[in-house]
Amino acid sequence: MSTDSLEGRWALVTGAGKRIGRVIAERLHDAGAGIAVHYFRSSEPAEALTAELNAKRPGSAFAVGADIRRQAVLGKLVADVVADAGRLDILINNASSFYPTRLGDIGEPEWADLIDTNLKAPLFLAQATVSHLRASRGTIINMIDIHARRPLRDHHVYGAAKAGLAMLTRSLARDLAPDIRVNGIAPGAILWPEDGMSDKMKQNIVGEIPLGRPGEPDDIAKTVLFLVRDAPYITGQIIAVDGGRSIGW
Repeated sequence: MSTDSLEGRWALVTGAGKRIGRVIAERLHDAGAGIAVHYFRSSEPAEALTAELNAKRPGSAFAVGADIRRQAVLGKLVADVVADAGRLDILINNASSFYPTRLGDIGEPEWADLIDTNLKAPLFLAQATVSHLRASRGTIINMIDIHARRPLRDHHVYGAAKAGLAMLTRSLARDLAPDIRVNGIAPGAILWPEDGMSDKMKQNIVGEIPLGRPGEPDDIAKTVLFLVRDAPYITGQIIAVDGGRSIGW
């Protein structure tokens, strides 16, 4: 199989209907991979993306819905993907919850949502896919965050979850080698939060970035493609895609 093409390989991308997940799915598809477009609440964007991908290459994509916070559904999710695709080569744990949890106001619902989405789901999806990925000598990529290393104010639970995911990435890489490579990507300022952010805060963040600008979703997608296709000797690593912001920390 050519290293320039992912033809014949299939990827499951969680949270692929919108934002960064969508661009990752598009980039992998452009490289030849078939895509299982996972969604939870974003069914319409996921189905629209699936239609677009299939218009480019018939039979190359399908949508799968699941609440990945529930361990009980993950086995069926993976079984459904493999039943439709015939195999599984790539798992991209992209789906994430992100919002502040101020000390004094944190409850079990916030704890459960942020931990389950950002840490529990990647672990149990890895467990559910391991036999298929081992058979295909596949790869797992976990989307982490530069704030897994440096705390973000009022994001106690989110930061802890992503820090746990960083350790999980290295742990899985050690245990699943040599059959499965496991790496992480730690985005910086790529897309501003959907619930808004003040212009002053955006300016402050950009002021911390040596390259002087926010990144774009395709910066993440290109790094995913590199790790999947072009880096057969890389495992257990977490690549910061942040314009250099974290080197000043």
